Parts: sequence; structure tokens; C-alpha cells
Amino acid sequence: MALGSGNPAKRRAVEAALRRLAPHRWAQLVCFEVASGVRDQPWGDDETLQGADNRAAAALQRAGASGAPDGPAATHSPDGTIGIGIEGGLMRVGPVVWSFSWAVALDLHGARGAARSAAFALPPRVAALLEAGSELGDAIDRTFGVQGSKRAEGAVGLLTAGALDRPGLYAPMVVLALVPLLHAGLFDGPSR
Repeated sequence: MALGSGNPAKRRAVEAALRRLAPHRWAQLVCFEVASGVRDQPWGDDETLQGADNRAAAALQRAGASGAPDGPAATHSPDGTIGIGIEGGLMRVGPVVWSFSWAVALDLHGARGAARSAAFALPPRVAALLEAGSELGDAIDRTFGVQGSKRAEGAVGLLTAGALDRPGLYAPMVVLALVPLLHAGLFDGPSR
């Protein structure tokens, strides 16, 4: 399993998802810092989903899937290497800016799964910083007077006073993104 990010919060989310699905099915998770191919702070479902797709494809490639199948950092499940991409995005609906994420799972055979996280409203002060060009992590850090929240509890963790953190928000989304790969026979045909 290869994750297209070195972010510890995303890694913990994928590890939690794998434990929920089948703790011994996959080999270890490897993480690669890869480009999303979209803006640093994506807006809207289309751009955010594209970033997750790009990260999953790049992770799959880095794991050795497009060259030598057993590249230096390749990690294989019994069914082959799977690339996972997670991308956080924003959208405005009326006066409210919402935060959400997409996860994409890709395998060597071209199977693809995708799922979206729950969305949550951001405070107007944070929204103003975002619309001025800040990334969500930076806007949240500035608002709460912390550093590095996007690599830990994230905006959701700070806004919910720890009732839910970023890995906890992402793990169900990763599980759902893997469903079409776990049940490939049920998902024949176009996946987009």
C-alpha cells in the first residue's frame, strides 16, 4: 500500500482504515511526498478529487507499479500494489465555507475507488483568510495560535475540541474508497 503524502495525520488515517478492513491483508504502508497537481488549497469537488487522483497515481508509480514491479520502496498486498491519495478541499455554499476531503484508491489493474469525507463549516474569520489566499492549515494555525495542526488534529480537531480529529475524519473515507477494489466484480465498468 502506498500513500501519496508524508503527512502523519493522513498516514494514521490510512493505517486506521486498513486495521478496520483487514489487519493482516496488506503489507506495510509506505508514504511518498508527491505533488497533487492542483492548487495548494483546492476549491470545489472537481479540483479536490483531481488532487486525490493525482496523488494516488503518483504513489502507485513511486511504489514501482509503472516500472519495475518490485521497485525499491514497493509494498504489495496479496492483490498487488494499491496507491492511495487524499486531498482536502474547500467550497462555498451561500455565506459559508465548508471543509471536506476526497480519497482515491488505485490498483495495478486500473480499478479505482473514491469517497468523500463529511463536510464541516468553517468560522467566518477562517473563511476570510482562505479567501485571501491562505491554506486551511495556515488559517487554522493563525486563528488558534498553534503550529502544524494539519499534520496532527487538523481544523476538525481544533473546532471540535478533540471530539473528532483529522485521522478520525479521514479513516472512514479511505475505507469507502477501497470498497471497489475489495469487490472488483461488483464494480465492473467505468469508475468515474
